[in-house]
Amino acid sequence: MSGWKKDLRSGALALSALLLSMLPWILFGAVCVHGQEYRQTAAAQPLPEGPYVALTFDDGPRRSTTTALLDGLAQRGAHATFFLVGINVEGNEDLILRMEEEGHQVGIHSQNHKMLTELNGAGVAAEVVPLRHTLSALLGREKLMVRPPYGMTNRTIRGQMNAPIILWSIDPEDWSDENSERQTALIVSKAADGDIILLHDIYPSSVETALRVVDELMEKGFHFVTVEELFLIRGQEPTEGKVYRCLPP
Repeated sequence: MSGWKKDLRSGALALSALLLSMLPWILFGAVCVHGQEYRQTAAAQPLPEGPYVALTFDDGPRRSTTTALLDGLAQRGAHATFFLVGINVEGNEDLILRMEEEGHQVGIHSQNHKMLTELNGAGVAAEVVPLRHTLSALLGREKLMVRPPYGMTNRTIRGQMNAPIILWSIDPEDWSDENSERQTALIVSKAADGDIILLHDIYPSSVETALRVVDELMEKGFHFVTVEELFLIRGQEPTEGKVYRCLPP
């Protein structure tokens, strides 16, 4: 069994907790604990029908905005995926541990948010390897998905990542303004089963957008899961070096 099948175990327990909180009548039999295999019990029942979307955040963590976001997601029983910048980790380790403990997924963005396509092999490694080591030591898991800054990649970079590369299918460009109403309307109008949504947890307006999106799409029957959970739901094993923008049914 490959490392990714083993390391996706953390998503299964988080997904179980999410679905049980939203749908108390569901008995989800997936068991997943660090150091154990993902497994199904004989009592496992089919998952509730989708649609499912993965809400993802880049560039954090930031004490003020990420804390508010985590609070809001916890109130709503929604899970998300955070692609972190290494220079923002120190002093925010408690936030990262909270992400893990509350069922969110942690991934690698880069150490200094440099454009990886402008770097040589050593430069790319310097942007990824130190952060991987830091997060692995903090979280106790070696396999971490990667999102290159600006979504820019090439064959050389894909070969160096030693991880699935997660991009996105919906981008409201929340960095361009603080218009949460515009951002929310764009996301809600485009959202479909299997979409991966890009936001940034470093702007107060983006936190507002994220929570509004969760509220509005939950009313439409959407479930918010991590990228790892989305792979589990689709019955797919992520492939190292492959680029994913969405995971449709």
